[in-house]
Amino acid sequence: MKTTKHALFLSLFFLYSVGLHAQSDSQNVEYLGLFTPEQTTFIVGSGANALEIKRTMTSCGKNKGFFQPYVPAKGINPVTEAEMLNALNDKEAVIVDMRMENWYEDETIPTAINIPYSEIEVRLDELGCKQKGDNWDCSKAMKVYGFCNGPVCAQSPTGMRAMIRNGFPAEKIYYYRGGMLDWAALGLTTVKGKF
Repeated sequence: MKTTKHALFLSLFFLYSVGLHAQSDSQNVEYLGLFTPEQTTFIVGSGANALEIKRTMTSCGKNKGFFQPYVPAKGINPVTEAEMLNALNDKEAVIVDMRMENWYEDETIPTAINIPYSEIEVRLDELGCKQKGDNWDCSKAMKVYGFCNGPVCAQSPTGMRAMIRNGFPAEKIYYYRGGMLDWAALGLTTVKGKF
């Protein structure tokens, strides 16, 4: 009987201390945007059964930003990890890391080149386009598989829309929305970026 009471006391003490730790951690939680930077909650259900969903900064959910559309612009092709892997050996495709140089240098998908989203409009020649005056001729453009930091990163969607505005055919753009966050979380090989 004494052992049972002792075990019960230890269990309750453990649960209490875990609860205190969780409570102190929740006071330091950083809530992140869902569909806009300001929208930090989403309500499921209503009344007494309503549940509030939040995004918090964690070691896994580490990217700020907000959910990007699955298709950033009409005509763009969303792709999965399997399609990205096959693209690594496609001679008619180029894998483009559209993040800023410091992220690319630190870690990227094998074979990826770096064209930051903020420079893509002036570097379409690296993707098979030819500049003609102020315009681009992208009739012989390569297939571009673009990505950035993951589902909440706006860099590659922004870059892809800029490509289309400058004459790049949307049907030759392949968007890996999962980006580096999903690639790394799935344990797929990464490399240091090379210039």
